Amino acid sequence: MSFWRALLGRSKPTTPDLDALFGLPSAAVTLRAAAGFRPTGTGSVAFRATEGAAFADLERDITALLDAGDGPPVGQVTDDYGYTWLVVRSQNPPGAEGEVTDPDITGLVTDLHAVNSTLEANGYGPSLLCSLVGFTDGQRSLGLVYLYKRGTFYPFAPTGDGQRRDNALELQIEAAVGGDLPLEQDRSRWFPVYGAPGL
Repeated sequence: MSFWRALLGRSKPTTPDLDALFGLPSAAVTLRAAAGFRPTGTGSVAFRATEGAAFADLERDITALLDAGDGPPVGQVTDDYGYTWLVVRSQNPPGAEGEVTDPDITGLVTDLHAVNSTLEANGYGPSLLCSLVGFTDGQRSLGLVYLYKRGTFYPFAPTGDGQRRDNALELQIEAAVGGDLPLEQDRSRWFPVYGAPGL
């Protein structure tokens, strides 16, 4: 089959590597040290919802799975483009008295992995768009976006005025976390996700 691909000028599609999500805690440490960004504790998974009872049952199962026990509640938002975002919020671990602690990014990543894996295992992999984990330095927002179909990440830094992005910050973050995460080399695929939950 690779002979025909080469002859016709087609490349083999990249397969998703959901385990790449587990590089985010390391990237969070790098972001804090290099640029002063801390996790917001919110992450989300975007997918194109389909019609029918089977998909509605799957959404309920995912929400029940993540809401089980003492886990944080899962929210659901539909954006202007018709994508559904499942929003997961982590809890801050207890710290010493008066100590401010960062949200549990490891638990958040585990929950995001579970959402992606459940959708994928039930045949909805082609409907997955991306996963996003939010960061802030107190003034600016930043999202590390995982492109499901490419198996890569890219930084997205919206400015406070709505539909613009901070390209300089995105390039700075790309350089900082390049050793922690597989980054998308084709910058034309760094799609804006304005208004995404978690930013």
